[in-house]
Amino acid sequence: MKKILILGSSGSIGRNALEVIREFKDKFKVAALSVNKNIDLIEKQIDEFKPEAVCVKDEAKAKELRKRIGNKCKILEGESGLLELSASADYDIFLSSLVGFAGLAPTIEAIKKGKRIALANKETLVAAGELIIDLCKKYNSQLIPVDSEHSAVFQCLSGEKENYVKKLILTASGGPFLNKKINELISVTVEEALKHPNWKMGNKITIDSATMMNKGLEVIEAHWLFNLHRKNIEVLIHPQSIIHSMVEFIDGSIKAQLSKPDMKLPILYAFSYPERFVFNQINTDFKKIKELTFFEPDFNKFECLKLAYDAIDEGGTKPCIMNAANEIAVNNFLLGKIKFLQIPLLIKDALEKIESKKSTDIETIFESDIKTRKYLLNKYN
Repeated sequence: MKKILILGSSGSIGRNALEVIREFKDKFKVAALSVNKNIDLIEKQIDEFKPEAVCVKDEAKAKELRKRIGNKCKILEGESGLLELSASADYDIFLSSLVGFAGLAPTIEAIKKGKRIALANKETLVAAGELIIDLCKKYNSQLIPVDSEHSAVFQCLSGEKENYVKKLILTASGGPFLNKKINELISVTVEEALKHPNWKMGNKITIDSATMMNKGLEVIEAHWLFNLHRKNIEVLIHPQSIIHSMVEFIDGSIKAQLSKPDMKLPILYAFSYPERFVFNQINTDFKKIKELTFFEPDFNKFECLKLAYDAIDEGGTKPCIMNAANEIAVNNFLLGKIKFLQIPLLIKDALEKIESKKSTDIETIFESDIKTRKYLLNKYN
């Protein structure tokens, strides 16, 4: 019986993880949960899964939840509560599905406990990849990716020697604007950008998919996870989202991991690894798949993808700056403050104006993140 801590239990990844736990009650148990402010949902999750502790980031909502549930479980609050939960709860596997840079500090606390990290928070490795990998080695913490693309690569690499790998091929759906020309994106609405063709995700990651920044973040994440230079990490548009990623080896052979789009599969694999469990919810019927197509992304239309490649080339705190700028830009778009095509413009502005540091220690990472956010918030709000 493995005990699971889920940060972000009200989001898409968190809810899917709870479905997996519900399916395998004899294998997994909920140790602790966190939400931002959705106390209606977490109250139901407390009743069903009976965690020992929960954290509600919104302090006012945390107080309200205490009044509702009494002594059913320990309730923590705020960012300090997330850190305390990660550092003190009794768990075996830490599922980080928080959105954005907010996932970094709690993940570090879990790594210091030597826990298995089921990582669904891309921004942790994007902003602080070198630091995280070093900490995992220091504390003997196992890092297993939950993103469908990185889980696919992880599975394809099982049993293979590192020096046999020639190239990683990360697939991308292309998002809702795949078949639109760049001049047609000038007036797209938030509602249009949130209509992903294949996946049900939170607002931030869905917009990242529409700009293809999501794939740029994944390139940086793959660089750190699999210790490969960015020139050995390729992105291919694959609209059907059946092949989640591929690995090409030095002899020309290619392995691919395939399934219908469903996040429960990579979540289960991260929980059960190195075992596999019978899971009848995931059935991929190839007789119903009419075609599998692939083509290169348009870097002019999807400029965010190019910005990510450039950031990892420059190294240091450039990816951290890019990540913080993207979070601000996406939030401004969702609030209707900027147009869709202004997202990469804000990111480029920050990359040009915020000084990049070669050091990637924890203090420098947080300093770069704060400087970037202050700069853009002061300029565009």
